Amino acid sequence: MGDNKADDALIFETRGLTKTFGPTVALNSVDFKVYRGKITGLIGENGSGKSTITSIAAGMQPPTSGEMYFKGQPHRPSSMIEGAKLGIGMIVQEQGTISGITVAQNIFLGEEDKFGKLGLVNKARMNAEARKALENIGYTGADPAAMIDSLNFQDRKLVEIAKVVYNAPEMLVVDETTTALSQSGREIVYNIMKKMRDENKAVVFISHDLEELIEICDTLTVLRDGVLVTTLDREEMVPDTIKRFMVGREMKGHYYRNDYGAAIHKDIVLEAQQVTSGTGMLMNFSMQVHKGEILGIGGLSHCGMHELGRVLFGDEKLLTGRVVHQPSGEAITSPQTAMSHGLGYVSKDRDRESLVLTATIRDNIISASYDKLAPKGIMKKSAVKTFVNTQVDSLSVKCASVDQDVQYLSGGNKQKVVFGKWIGRNCDILILDCPTRGVDIGVKAAMYQLIYEMKQAGKTIIMISEELPELIGMSDRLLILKNGALAGEFVRSPQLSENEIIEVMV
Repeated sequence: MGDNKADDALIFETRGLTKTFGPTVALNSVDFKVYRGKITGLIGENGSGKSTITSIAAGMQPPTSGEMYFKGQPHRPSSMIEGAKLGIGMIVQEQGTISGITVAQNIFLGEEDKFGKLGLVNKARMNAEARKALENIGYTGADPAAMIDSLNFQDRKLVEIAKVVYNAPEMLVVDETTTALSQSGREIVYNIMKKMRDENKAVVFISHDLEELIEICDTLTVLRDGVLVTTLDREEMVPDTIKRFMVGREMKGHYYRNDYGAAIHKDIVLEAQQVTSGTGMLMNFSMQVHKGEILGIGGLSHCGMHELGRVLFGDEKLLTGRVVHQPSGEAITSPQTAMSHGLGYVSKDRDRESLVLTATIRDNIISASYDKLAPKGIMKKSAVKTFVNTQVDSLSVKCASVDQDVQYLSGGNKQKVVFGKWIGRNCDILILDCPTRGVDIGVKAAMYQLIYEMKQAGKTIIMISEELPELIGMSDRLLILKNGALAGEFVRSPQLSENEIIEVMV
């Protein structure tokens, strides 16, 4: 479809770009074009090849075959540092900052020489320049001298964005970044993209959020199973059309659950009693969770909902109060006691907290079930094989084999492995923090179905999410937090609207 632009506006191009990982073909002879003065969207189901194209362009990995051209010259960067020097900046989906150093050191990593001689760095100068880099993107929420680890996920991401933008790239890749940000964080990224377009530079924007892509992008390229399916111009970007190209079929059936009016079970399985967390995000907070319910927890990004997930799993220090597993009457004081009482926890920060990226799919899936698979300390190969294959098959994990390292899977398939780890353990209470962050529409629908089936089987689900449609669509009961306190409670209803919830949230 529409490709009648003048070639002098062409900034980046691939010809026959192919990438294989063993027997898996991630990209199959892709011809992709990016133009100056445009925001080019990239969409496709997980494993379609979106991140693969952009990571090859930025120098993260080499292609198997094919050619790339940037500003009219053959392009084959050997690293992200070389890619950045050539003018391609990339904001990755997962965490891209380095622990153990300051905000300013993260922004100027490898460029400290700018601020001193003979290895002596003028920290005051570096901090002042870092402050300018942060202010340049409209973010003033971090002290350049602070340790990066004192910042939350969103603020670390904004530091990373400031670093990439400081280097003034001519082509910026934004890979799924907005799903990790609150509305104010998203506005910062949108403003950067629009500014680059106005300066006749180029942006490649990867997102699973159709509304976001339709609103922001000038053109939209759809990938499916490593093949470029089509490129749509603005007037052709209609949600149903895009979905059809993405999945190669009409999306049929209900996306969320469609039942209403079921009574909430009276038995309480988990209770937070006047809890104050060590981070101070939750203050004297109390709540109850009922057997067999999907309890939604929502709010703005700094409301305390992510801390609540860790508190309920015993993974956050408490200053006051306790979390009680009601059927046993015992307090949850650590992840070990939580697991012994049938709790599981899927972290928002998947790559750092839920998975070992350099371990295999098999090892990740069995990691929460050693006590069940080897009650006497000896693990039978046949039992492990059955256990792992059951999860991989039932969750449709796309992989070359269970011996493949998890780091080579797409975002959606990584998330399926995390689910498999806890489903295999047969948890009674599952705490899910942003379970569908960075996964495509097809995987989302499958996960919603899975969550509902678990509820039907009598399991209890605590679903923490920054996406209101997901909370309204799936929850039996919904708690909204604000500044570490309960701001509102809603019961499932077809009449429940986002506006009602936003009123208590903001």
